[in-house]
Amino acid sequence: MSLDQINTKKEEIESWFGTNCSKVIVAFSGGVDSCLVAFLARKYLGKENTLAVIADSPSLKRKDLEIARAFCAEFDIELEIAHTKELDNPNYASNPIDRCYFCKFTLYDELQTIASQYPGTVILNGQNFDDLGDYRPGIKAAQEYKVLKPLADCKFSKKDIRDLALHFNLSTWDKPASPCLSSRIPYGQEVTVEKLRQIEDAENMLNSLGFEEVRVRHFGDRAKVEVPADQLERLKIHEKTILENMRDIGFEICDIDEEGLISGKLNRAIA
Repeated sequence: MSLDQINTKKEEIESWFGTNCSKVIVAFSGGVDSCLVAFLARKYLGKENTLAVIADSPSLKRKDLEIARAFCAEFDIELEIAHTKELDNPNYASNPIDRCYFCKFTLYDELQTIASQYPGTVILNGQNFDDLGDYRPGIKAAQEYKVLKPLADCKFSKKDIRDLALHFNLSTWDKPASPCLSSRIPYGQEVTVEKLRQIEDAENMLNSLGFEEVRVRHFGDRAKVEVPADQLERLKIHEKTILENMRDIGFEICDIDEEGLISGKLNRAIA
């Protein structure tokens, strides 16, 4: 965005905060979207009126939890960690195509309980305008709990969000998207703590080899690795090392996805 466009977007979002809320809880993940919402809430409403809450569960990478903590410390945002237990819900653990609905339902129910302790508090999330055209079962849960969506309301695209985050020098402005670990398991296959740990260990190993944006899809004893298409040849240089490490993690077979990384690839099974 040009500087004029950035200033216009800043005016729009400041006006949104001035019109729609005075005290907020932000559904926080440590990703660029919710980081921007938390930062803007802190900026326009003040520290005393802003609380970021992150759901800590086995589907959240430990690395992402630490990034979230560091971000809130850097920008003086109050952070609360909620220990959600969505894996205890068979509707979630059985991994239906609307698994995300049950996850978000659990989260927003917890946030509503917290919000009830502070009269006049509303819940915000980091939903952006591009999400409206994607398969997002969690949006239904947000609607049921009357969660507000400042970025989507102001028609912020994913690019707009990164541009504005860079403008404000947010440390997460270029953080790769990091969906919950359960999204790596094909629908209909049970989500377990063991599978989530295997996925996290495998992706951390690939990060250590220099691949920041990766997905490891979990197909039982087979792992399928996705990196951006322009990094495939570099990935293949490490193929022997990757296979050895994957076996230590618990995968007997490891395939490289020749199509490259495509977010939400497992959603193709729904169609």
